[in-house]
Amino acid sequence: MARRSRTSIAWVIGASAVAVAVATVGVVIAVRGTGGGPAARAPTATASGHPPASATSSAQPTTARPTAPRPTTVRPTKTLPTTVRPTTPRPTTSPPTTAPPTTASTSPTGTRPAATPFPPALRGQDVTVLPTSRRAVALTFDAGANSAGLASILHTLADEHIAATFFLTGRWVEANQAGVAAIHAGGHRIGNHTITHPHLPALSSAAIGTEVLGAQRIIRAAGADPRPLFRFPYGDRDARTIAAVNDLGYVAVRWTVDTLGWEGTGGGMSAAKVVDRAMAGLQPGEIVLMHVGSNPDDGTTFDADALHAMIERMRQAGYRFLTLDALLA
Repeated sequence: MARRSRTSIAWVIGASAVAVAVATVGVVIAVRGTGGGPAARAPTATASGHPPASATSSAQPTTARPTAPRPTTVRPTKTLPTTVRPTTPRPTTSPPTTAPPTTASTSPTGTRPAATPFPPALRGQDVTVLPTSRRAVALTFDAGANSAGLASILHTLADEHIAATFFLTGRWVEANQAGVAAIHAGGHRIGNHTITHPHLPALSSAAIGTEVLGAQRIIRAAGADPRPLFRFPYGDRDARTIAAVNDLGYVAVRWTVDTLGWEGTGGGMSAAKVVDRAMAGLQPGEIVLMHVGSNPDDGTTFDADALHAMIERMRQAGYRFLTLDALLA
C-alpha cells in the first residue's frame, strides 16, 4: 500500500512537471511571436484548459489588421478631342467692293457687265441734253457712210482747240483705218454706232448684242475704245432696245438738235441753214448732231462747211465746248 502511494505521488509530480514545461514552452513561443519573428503559434492550454497566466498578462500582438487598401485607380478623365476644326483661310487680297445694285435685266448675250460704267440715273434714257446749267455745247458727228467731210472737220476743230465726239459704225472703221487714227490722235472721243447701222427695234436682243459688241471689237482693234457711249442708228429706239444697250454697258446718247446738213441741196439745206438750226437750239448742255460724210446724191458736206461759223457764233454767245464724257462725271 505504501509503495502504491509513493508511486502515485511520483506520477502526479511527474505529470505536473511536464505540464509546467509545456506551459513554459508556450510562453516562450508566444513571446517570440510578438517580437516580429516567425508567426507565433497559439499558446498551449494548461492542464486546467485555460491559457497560462504569463500568456494572458503579456501584451497583445501589435500586428495591425490588414486594411483593404483603397483602390488607387484614377477615374479616367475625359480628354478633349484634339481634332482641330478646319478654318477657312483668310483671303490675302482685299475683298472686292460691292457694286451698287442696278435694275438691269439679263443682257442679250446672257451676261451682265461687272459694273455699270455710267451713272445709274442715265439708265433707261436716250440722253438729249447734258445735265448742266452752264453755257456748254457738245459737238457730235456720226460716221456711217463715207468720210468726205472728215479732213475739213478735224482741221477746223484743231484750229479752234475743240474736242468733239465721233460715233463710228464698224463698217466705217474697217474702211477708214486712217480716219480712226486721225480722230483718236486729235484727242476726240469715240462712241459706238453699231456695225451696220440697222434699225435696232426690228432686231432680236441677241442680234442687238451682235451689232453693239461687234462694233466695239472692231473699234478697239483700230486703237480706240467706244465704251460707254452709244448712239442709235437713225435715232430709232424704244424701251426694250435702250435696256438692251444699257445691259451691254452703254449709255444711249441722242441729240438736242440735228443740223440736217446731210440732206444736201435736195433737202433744201445750205451751210448757213446748218448754222441757223444749231443756234436755234442753243441752250446749256446742247448736243449738236452733224455728219462726217457727204450727201449721196449731190456730194455736199454742209456740216463740215458750216462748222467754223457755228463755233464762232456760239463762242460769241458765251458758250464753251465739251465732249460727251461730261455725262460720266
